[in-house]
Amino acid sequence: MQLGMVGLGRMGNYMVQRLMRGGHECVVYDAKPESVADLVGLGAEGSGSLEEFVSKLARPRAVWLMLPAAITDKVIASIVPLLHDGDILIDGGNSYYHDDIRRGAELITKGIHYVDVGTSGGVFGLERGYCLMIGGEKGIVQHLTPIFAALAPGAGTAENSPNRTPEAAALSTAEQGFLHCGPHGAGHFVKMVHNGIEYGLMAAYAEGLNILKHANVGALTHEADAETAPLSHPEFYQYDFNLPEVAEVWRRGSVITSWLLDLTADALHKDPVLLNMPAAFRTPARAAGRSWRRSMKACRRRYSALRFTAASPRATRTNSPTRCFRPCVPASAVMPRNHISKASAFLSRQPPAERQAAFFLPVFS
Repeated sequence: MQLGMVGLGRMGNYMVQRLMRGGHECVVYDAKPESVADLVGLGAEGSGSLEEFVSKLARPRAVWLMLPAAITDKVIASIVPLLHDGDILIDGGNSYYHDDIRRGAELITKGIHYVDVGTSGGVFGLERGYCLMIGGEKGIVQHLTPIFAALAPGAGTAENSPNRTPEAAALSTAEQGFLHCGPHGAGHFVKMVHNGIEYGLMAAYAEGLNILKHANVGALTHEADAETAPLSHPEFYQYDFNLPEVAEVWRRGSVITSWLLDLTADALHKDPVLLNMPAAFRTPARAAGRSWRRSMKACRRRYSALRFTAASPRATRTNSPTRCFRPCVPASAVMPRNHISKASAFLSRQPPAERQAAFFLPVFS
């Protein structure tokens, strides 16, 4: 099957490679010619403009956008005039699901079908496959099944749920790693909740490991100040835990085992105190000129949790309800909103293990 891909960042690039491995023909476009050239060298059909890109696709066209949510509507506005009745436009980024509902309603009046796909897997998806949460018209989603099947991990990559009946399995593609979740917006709605769970897990690991990191606080000497309550029983906090090994043992037989824990353990083995990360993630609030007291009060009032449930500002401006206290300060409590967008952009360019490790740095400083 032929697919056109617009947006060749790490995920877009790897998705094209996985599709070509599955025998699909890919036409690609990106604002950066070098990104196009990389995939042309691997067998993709390149294009230097959106007009050329669309002209190389056979009708009915299937166009997949893998773009930052902030520019998706702009690109859609540029490409829609080039499409025809029956063509399909797929958004695989992290758009806000309200935007999907609007786009679906607008595009169908032009005869263009819209599909939203929440895509999870990151830079590991090339080898592991991508978890795909899909919203749109049933018939259009079925038409695209070969594409989804090639991108998804496939059956047998996870153990079957013991209580799942063969009848239920026969009616769903979930075991293959992709699922039609419902009408327009359903895919990104499920992905939004997925991301909330993902970063909730990351926050839980961060705060738990931070408690273990500071479990020797009773053995340390402290300068008396008005901001830190004295320990009533310092003898209860005399532990020096080996965090890489704790994370490693949690990976075996524990109910908190997860792929995120695997990544965390690997990051800690590489750098047990996570000191080799960029300074932007090692600077606590005090170093930024704020007292801890101001920062802890502000985290509930002005700061946002470090959660990227969707790229839309409306989905990310949720204030953290976390009750902050020292030394067990969640990473989200020390990063202002304007820094979060910079951190997100920075992390997207980092190797996977470093992106996972960065979450802990504000509390390990």
